[in-house]
Amino acid sequence: MKRFPAIVFRLPLAAFILCNVFVANAAAQTPTGESDRKPVIVELFTSEGCSSCPPADELLQKLEAQQPVAGAEVIALEEHVDYWNHDGWNDPYSSSEWTERQTVYRTIFNQTEYTPQMIVDGHSQLVGSNGREALIEIEKAAHRVQTAVGINSEKADEHGSQRFTVSVGKLAGNTQGDVAEIWLAVTEDGLQSSVNRGENAGHVLRHTATLRSLHKIGTADGNAPSMSFKGDSRVKFEPRWKPENLHVVVFVQEKKSRIILGAASAKSSQ
Repeated sequence: MKRFPAIVFRLPLAAFILCNVFVANAAAQTPTGESDRKPVIVELFTSEGCSSCPPADELLQKLEAQQPVAGAEVIALEEHVDYWNHDGWNDPYSSSEWTERQTVYRTIFNQTEYTPQMIVDGHSQLVGSNGREALIEIEKAAHRVQTAVGINSEKADEHGSQRFTVSVGKLAGNTQGDVAEIWLAVTEDGLQSSVNRGENAGHVLRHTATLRSLHKIGTADGNAPSMSFKGDSRVKFEPRWKPENLHVVVFVQEKKSRIILGAASAKSSQ
C-alpha cells in the first residue's frame, strides 16, 4: 500500500500564521478553570524518517503545553509508525502496533495512510501540521457529551510496577450495538533523536507524549445504570523510561466506530 507524506508549511510566514492562530484563539476564549476542561485525545501518527513530520510534532507539543482551547484538556498521544524505516533512518520510537492502529483508522476514514496524520477523539482526521484545523476539531470535541473516566494510582513498587484503579461512569455518546473498549496507555515526554540519515538527516528532533505502551484492560457495560466499569491494572515501566516524564492515559473507545467516548490521564508516581 502506498503511503506518502502530507504537504506541510515550511516557510517562516507559515510559522508566523500558526503562532497567530494560537494567540488569536487564546484572546477570543473566556478563561476556563482546569476542572471545567473536557479531556480530548489528540493522536499524531508521525515518523522521524518523514521530512513533513517535524512541524506536526512541534504543533502537538504546543497543543499539550499551551492548552489553547478553552474547555478542552488536550491529552496527546504521539504514535511513531514503522513504514518509513526503510528510507534510511530507523525511528527508535516506531512500532508496528502503532502502524496497525493507524491502519484501523484508515478503514474508518476510507483513505490511504499518511504522515503526519492527526486524529481528534476518533471523530475526525487532518494533516498533522494544520494548526487552525486542529483547534477547530478540538473545540468541537470539547462540546460533545463525554463519558466520565477516573484513574487513581498507588506508589510504584521496587520493581518499577505500579497499580492503577480505573473507573468509567455510565456510557454517554455511545453507538448502539458497538463495544466500548477501555485502553491504558503509557507516554513519555522529553524524548529526542539526533538524526544522521534519511529525510531529516542533520536535525535534532524532539517529541512529546511519545507512546510507549498501549493495552486493552476491559470493556464497559453499556447497560449499567451508573458505573459501567471498574477495575485494577498493573503497569510495568521499563528501566529505560524516565519516571519523571511518564504519563498514564486511560480512554474509552468504540471498537467499530473508533470514536473516543471519554478519557483521563495521570502522572506516574514512581
